[in-house]
Amino acid sequence: MIPLVQIVDAAVADAYRRGGPHLVCKRGCSQCCVGVFPIAHEDAARLREGLEALAQSDPEKAARVRKRVADSLTRLDPWFPGDLHSGILNEDHEASILFEEFANDEPCPVLDLEHGTCDLYEHRPVLCRTFGPPMRTVEDNLATCELCFITASTEEITACELDPTIPAQEEASNEAFNAAHGLHGQTLIAYALRDA
Repeated sequence: MIPLVQIVDAAVADAYRRGGPHLVCKRGCSQCCVGVFPIAHEDAARLREGLEALAQSDPEKAARVRKRVADSLTRLDPWFPGDLHSGILNEDHEASILFEEFANDEPCPVLDLEHGTCDLYEHRPVLCRTFGPPMRTVEDNLATCELCFITASTEEITACELDPTIPAQEEASNEAFNAAHGLHGQTLIAYALRDA
């Protein structure tokens, strides 16, 4: 079975090929790296593996990531809409409403703010990998990064849509991972890396 990340990366590469100049995402563009978002435990495990590998290859950079994680947790903990011990977000309606306004200005702790780059880029979550190309929302709209496709027609946007089967494949992969590890729910990047 092909790992989800390989499937996603191939689909994104295809979307970028079709999107051409409409996709302006590039090294140093980090607008989408500000504001927290839920990640799956499978993403969290990949991030921890990435931080462990970084600690071996560049201990100083790994120490900077860990410092940013600790600083982020100091800001997030008082308002975290979930279980602080496990780092798992609450899944009830009230928690989802609270999350809408939670930490929208918080930079991702793996973002190198000086260079606008991701220190764990090869291990980033699926959402980070798929951000930019047009993608179907739950409401069946095509959503894009607000910096991309500014001058594109509706037809051009539609022609560049990311493989619409990706969300279902991601969900199945996450469910299998959670079942294999006795996990549930979602977390945030800072909590995923808290003890890494």
